[in-house]
Amino acid sequence: MMEILDTAKSLNLPDWWICAGFVRSKIWDVLHGFSERTTIPDIDVIYFDSINIDELEEKNFEEKLKSLIPNVPWSVKNEARMHVENNMPPYSSSVDAISKFPETATALGVKLDEKDNVIVTAPCGISDVINLEVKPTLYFTETEERVEIYEERIAKKNWKSTWYKVKVFHIKSPY
Repeated sequence: MMEILDTAKSLNLPDWWICAGFVRSKIWDVLHGFSERTTIPDIDVIYFDSINIDELEEKNFEEKLKSLIPNVPWSVKNEARMHVENNMPPYSSSVDAISKFPETATALGVKLDEKDNVIVTAPCGISDVINLEVKPTLYFTETEERVEIYEERIAKKNWKSTWYKVKVFHIKSPY
């Protein structure tokens, strides 16, 4: 994990984080006593640059990361433009974007500071991920469309098939 963090840091991206499954899955692996890390589909590197929101720039960063560590499934996204992709109001920062991820247990990020200390952000707290609970972020309880997105994502991810101790909370839709 440190090699991945160090490699992402080398890009010098503004307001960068590695987030979501990279963090959550490691925590759940440890809490399940797994001796090896479970496979994750991608390494989500996010950053916030409102000056250059060209998606091609993200692809260039992915290629740079792939040239440094080719066997890692890198995914780079500029959160200054992702609100459009996600049909949401604009984010104010990467941490604001993380706070609006679908699940609290996934709304996590890590990065290295200038002295290579690991920095963690958890805008929704860490209790749900530590307690192996999958719950929606507040943002994903606010509209019927978001409730549906959360429920569809939970079904698709099927995390209980890998992490059997996980407790999934469904939204009783008021809509």
